[in-house]
Amino acid sequence: MRGQAAHVQVSRDSLRQAFGDLVLPENLLDQLGPALISQKALFLYGPTGNGKTSLAERLLRVYEDAVLIPYALEISGYVITLFDPVLHRPREAQPDDLDARWVLCHRPSVAAGGELVSEMLELRSDASSGIYSAPLQMKANNGIMVIDDFGRQVISPRDLLNRWIVPLDRRVDYLTLHHGQKLCIPFEVMVVFATNLDPSELADEAFLRRIHNKIYVEPVSDECFREILARVLAERRMSCDPATAAYVVELCLRHGDTLKACYPADLCDVLMWRSQYEGRAPHVTRAELDRAAELYFTRA
Repeated sequence: MRGQAAHVQVSRDSLRQAFGDLVLPENLLDQLGPALISQKALFLYGPTGNGKTSLAERLLRVYEDAVLIPYALEISGYVITLFDPVLHRPREAQPDDLDARWVLCHRPSVAAGGELVSEMLELRSDASSGIYSAPLQMKANNGIMVIDDFGRQVISPRDLLNRWIVPLDRRVDYLTLHHGQKLCIPFEVMVVFATNLDPSELADEAFLRRIHNKIYVEPVSDECFREILARVLAERRMSCDPATAAYVVELCLRHGDTLKACYPADLCDVLMWRSQYEGRAPHVTRAELDRAAELYFTRA
């Protein structure tokens, strides 16, 4: 695992290409670059709906190499399965001389959201076979692990952070077999926390100090919002004139405090659903946008 630790070299141009399907301001790319080169934990925070999850999901694009992942490990007579066909993506071409106990894969990306519980971070044993299943962070080794909607899991933020304060600091993790034997394994994982909650409410200063990269994903600017709208309309083969596009901005600001990156796609979806319900082609007009907003936004 340590021999396959990621070493990333990125620039503003390469990041712009990697995230080409997103509309991101230059200052955000300039913060992401050093964070990715460091390969240390990353904290993405800010108001909901501005692309933190989309950004986290695409971080894997900066990796261009592959890693070897064992099907299983044997430790003190116990077997721990590691390769997971759901989480690991084998390369189409496997080396002819590759040891059959290994699989050449793309670097892994493991995501966990509100379903994350403490048991998923520990070794789990099958009672009938006695075979252990590796925890999520072990399966994410040599890649990225995304904790989405951090702070909304069943496991409390404090318990999760206390569990990982040593791995993030020392790059090793300690796991326990059912009879109490401790295992020390490498923790070569770039952990990405994404949340719309206030970081100071989720973690204390001691933990935040161990996360060197903290990026605020701010509400989108008027210019970025219009670019996102144009892309969404083109993708859905819809169109509107400049005046109507300006009205979308006005409409969203009227119903929300700020412009959010999710608004164009969400409103266009509502327009399409309403047109399907009424058995006609979708039209992007002020009247249709007002009707969509009435369904989409909550009333004050």
